[in-house]
Amino acid sequence: MTGSAAVLATIGYGLAAIGPGIGIGYLVGKTQESIARQPELRKSLIGNMFVGIAFVEVLALIGIVAGFLFKA
Repeated sequence: MTGSAAVLATIGYGLAAIGPGIGIGYLVGKTQESIARQPELRKSLIGNMFVGIAFVEVLALIGIVAGFLFKA
C-alpha cells in the first residue's frame, strides 16, 4: 500500500467509526431515559442494550475487515 493509499484508508476507517460511536451513544442514552421512566424494567432494558451494543460494534469490525480485504 502506498503512502497516499494508507492515509486514505486511515481516514476512511475514522469516518467508518463515527457511525457506531454515534449509535452506541444514542442507544445508551435512550436506555438511561427508559430506566429513569420505568425503573422496574431495568434488568430487561440493560440486557437489550448490551445486545444492541454488540450489533452496533459489529459494524465497526466489518469496517476494519473490509479495509483488509479490499486493499487497493
